[in-house]
Amino acid sequence: MLVPLVIACALFMETLDSTVIATAIPAIARSLDESPLALNLAMTAYMLSLAVFIPLSGWLADRFGARRIFCTAIVIFTLSSLGCALAVDLNMLILARICQGMGGAMMMPVGRLILLRTIPKSRFVQAMSWVVIPALIGPAVGPLVGGFIATYWSWRWIFLINLPIGALGLFLALRYIGPVTGPNPRKPDIAGFMLLGVGLGTFAFAIDNLGRGLLPGWAVAAGFAVAALVLGLYVRHALLSRHPALDLRLLRIPTFRIATVGGSVFRIGIGTIPFLLPLMFQLGFGLSPLESGALTFATAIGAMTMKTVATRVLRRFGFRTLLTWNALFSGALLAVTGLIQPDTPYLVVVALLMVSGFFRSLEFTCLNALSFADVDDARMSNATSFSSVAQQLSLGMGVAFAALLLSLMPGVAGGHVRHIDPGDFLPIFGAAGLMCAASWMWFRRLAPDAGEVMSGYRRQLPPVDQPAE
Repeated sequence: MLVPLVIACALFMETLDSTVIATAIPAIARSLDESPLALNLAMTAYMLSLAVFIPLSGWLADRFGARRIFCTAIVIFTLSSLGCALAVDLNMLILARICQGMGGAMMMPVGRLILLRTIPKSRFVQAMSWVVIPALIGPAVGPLVGGFIATYWSWRWIFLINLPIGALGLFLALRYIGPVTGPNPRKPDIAGFMLLGVGLGTFAFAIDNLGRGLLPGWAVAAGFAVAALVLGLYVRHALLSRHPALDLRLLRIPTFRIATVGGSVFRIGIGTIPFLLPLMFQLGFGLSPLESGALTFATAIGAMTMKTVATRVLRRFGFRTLLTWNALFSGALLAVTGLIQPDTPYLVVVALLMVSGFFRSLEFTCLNALSFADVDDARMSNATSFSSVAQQLSLGMGVAFAALLLSLMPGVAGGHVRHIDPGDFLPIFGAAGLMCAASWMWFRRLAPDAGEVMSGYRRQLPPVDQPAE
């Protein structure tokens, strides 16, 4: 259990930091004498850095050792957090955020690789149930922590809180994670890394500005066009290369393909939640950032509860049944969230968010396990990088999807919210729920016994008639 908890510690720091800054943007803008809109660059810089450096993480782990790269990532992220806290102007803050993205890009893929190479596949689901929790707690706690710090302390403590978390994670990693062996490192695909860096970075930039009104529409469209062209060139390059930066041939593995594509669709729907819930509670209901954060924390409680049953439920139903029906149920719960009104009892709101967090966390745990069920060890590092890129982009697309839907509301113009009613969120949550539920079309294509090595599920076959004597 210690190795998953060490990796969870690093992941918690990363996910908390990626969301905690949002509620403190006005305070940071005043302190640095900048426009709040200009502070969007600090968030975009982090996302771009993730997109560019994640593909490198698998090769670095094979070349220098997964344990060494994981510890280095924690150090980079922690020191960059200190740089953010000490920033005296916007340029310094953006530079520190780029360095944070470099550290964050290596932490999760390499952490997952360490799990895959140190824990038997039969116990991987149980291990991932520990690791998935911080991925849900971070976004849930982020607005609460950010709102509290921005209200009662200095915004610089938003980044300083990473220092003790990073120090603890580094100590635990050095203490409990031993050397992780892997295959001989392949020759680096320099051309592939360059194409991916430009293509994914441009795509992430276009996604981040979609529907926000910060850039003219032609600029966003040009970003998508450039990204499509460069990524198209990468696809051609990858299919001709023996050892590409991200091996597209991994998609020939049915379980990896379905978990990646179907999981991305699911995450686009779920990715709207960290963006929509605070807006609904604060702009629609008039709650303070602290009150809003306290309500959204209920999703984290549900996620923690999931850990106790994930292994048993998966062993009982298997990947196909569980992923298919849970996607539909999670989508329905997301759509129902739009029915919440200012006069809805808090007990009902908390109960709904807890249940949603439970089933959402269960789906993520299963997806993370299924992705690597049939991947051989030689391609494991590439698979973790591939999966992390897909996850990061789909969650970013979820925020962009929510922002685009919100921009279509009557009270929103030019990226600025003039007026919005609580009822305006109903169709937005409904569309997000449909997106989430649509992933069932991929999950139902799984074989009944898909990933049985990890799930422990054994298909019950009908009895064979005994021949008459």
